[in-house]
Amino acid sequence: MKSLDVITIGRSSVDLYGDQIGGRLEDMGSFSKYIGGSPTNIACGTARLGLRSAVITGVGDEHMGRFIVEQLLREGLDTRGVKVDPDRLTALVLLGIRDEDSFPLIFYRENCADMGLTEEDIDEGFIAEARSLLATGTHLSHPRTKAAVLKALGLARKHGARTALDIDYRPNLWGVAGHGEGESRFVESAEVTAELQKTLHLFDLIVGTEEEFHIAGGSTDTITALRNVREVSDATLVCKRGAAGAVAFEGAVPDSLDDGQTGPGFPIEVFNVLGAGDGFFSGLMKGWLDGADWPTALTYANACGAFAVSRHGCTPAYPSLTELEFFLRRGVTRADLRNDAELEQVHWATNRARNHNGGDWSTIRTFAFDHRMQLEEMPGYSRKKGGAFKELCLEAALKVADGQPGYGILCDDRIGRSALQAAMGSGLWVGRPVEWPGSRPLQLEPELGADLGGLSEWPKDQVVKCLCFCHPDDDAATWAAQEQTVLRLFTAARRSGLEFLLEVIPSKVAPVDDMTTAHLIQRFYDLGVYPDWWKLEPFRDAAAWQNAVDAIERNDPNTRGIVVLGLDAPEDELAESFALAAAQPLVRGFAVGRTIFGDAARGWLEGRIDDEAAVAQMAGRFRRLCAIWDRARADARAVA
Repeated sequence: MKSLDVITIGRSSVDLYGDQIGGRLEDMGSFSKYIGGSPTNIACGTARLGLRSAVITGVGDEHMGRFIVEQLLREGLDTRGVKVDPDRLTALVLLGIRDEDSFPLIFYRENCADMGLTEEDIDEGFIAEARSLLATGTHLSHPRTKAAVLKALGLARKHGARTALDIDYRPNLWGVAGHGEGESRFVESAEVTAELQKTLHLFDLIVGTEEEFHIAGGSTDTITALRNVREVSDATLVCKRGAAGAVAFEGAVPDSLDDGQTGPGFPIEVFNVLGAGDGFFSGLMKGWLDGADWPTALTYANACGAFAVSRHGCTPAYPSLTELEFFLRRGVTRADLRNDAELEQVHWATNRARNHNGGDWSTIRTFAFDHRMQLEEMPGYSRKKGGAFKELCLEAALKVADGQPGYGILCDDRIGRSALQAAMGSGLWVGRPVEWPGSRPLQLEPELGADLGGLSEWPKDQVVKCLCFCHPDDDAATWAAQEQTVLRLFTAARRSGLEFLLEVIPSKVAPVDDMTTAHLIQRFYDLGVYPDWWKLEPFRDAAAWQNAVDAIERNDPNTRGIVVLGLDAPEDELAESFALAAAQPLVRGFAVGRTIFGDAARGWLEGRIDDEAAVAQMAGRFRRLCAIWDRARADARAVA
């Protein structure tokens, strides 16, 4: 059995999408950064649909090249085919959404890294691992990259792989349109037609818009162009027709496009056509490689294209397999899919790891030193010393993690800014609190601003953590105030592309029973708040845990999970609570603070222990808690 389903080959870039919809590209004030390039988009799109995918491309040995490689890994791609070129820069594209017919873009691709691909970069063993190879038209436009593509195609056919072509005609990348005409999709060129037709016999599947078949077939009459392609290729031809869907021809081309095989289209709003064809091809490859008939494969393709057309960006818009299946089962409930709350929740929840925090957080052992008030009240505290101590906390966390996955921290920005900044890129899961310590009703840190716009400045890998002291028996006014704040915060976090952790501690408000926390969880879901993470206090019996887990899974089967907090309990009590919590698979781990740092903080702030001793003490306690959790989880699995 081959280890890869699809390898794509060709362009990769960093896409900077203008955030101001309806404005000219000249007037854009901010941009969102995504990976781009047709073969790169398709490789990511197929990976999201469950195919084992890889891409052969080139990136620069610089920040943007590393961004592409890291993002490909988050998407689950095999990156062995990505060439890191020390002499060329990563390609860049600036794009805008002007209106439903105008999408200005500028390609910055002068001697870029992906155009540095050569025959020597094509490894036969790598190609032999794939069931299919997909090439895109741009890399047939230059002798050097064309030679690389032709070698890859020859090896694919030698090793029994299917071959596919996305015509992907960009006139300015073929040198037949100027730099300012990146939006142009068609300029007649006999030379381009001739170059394309030299390769069409090498493909089993050829996909393009009507205009792209015009260039491949050398005629502006679509039927004539398709028949001209058929004369030189036995491939299945799939012609994309925009709102009219798409049509497939396995044999002779009939007199009308309507006589080909089709799949149902979807009545959705056209918001952004950029990248829609790549989404379409991703769905088509899923159906083709799964052995589906063409109407089914085209249904997948049309649906994936619909997602792209309705959202901002290319790769981030593409669906997961869970999302695609949900959409096909439920259907369209509103034309602007990006504003379909139910669909967007599925999209977010099944793609968030790919878009931002890409680690494996099925287990998460968290050192929580986001405490502010508790630290400020200790003898010897000053703002400067508090910040320095939190750097020691980070050092202890990193020492225990030792580069392994499944470890995290909670750290604030007010006292712990230097530690928080140093933690980024370390491999740790990072949560950052936003509540004003001890506030009830809930108030937020002033750094967020009145409109919570401060979240837009946060690194995407940080998780918004909010502690809310609440209880089902709270009076209506208290509930109204707290619900409004939590909903505003959750909405702002989503708008900024940040994961959200909600912590509830009802036992500090009033007596609790086995249903107390479950009632709170349901109330927040009813409000429209879908936390990526829940942070819950330790329960004293299994029924309370089961009730809480049932409430979460009933509302959000795609949640990240739960972490259990410590409440400054001693280690022996934590061991008991861990044993109970670990029996629930949805509990991913713990977030404990003062049990780990409390004694070290008091000793260090008063000058009784030095840096080394403080780090050693905290690392020792954190390591013991990790071992206790791991043992509790192992025991629970053994019983299960």
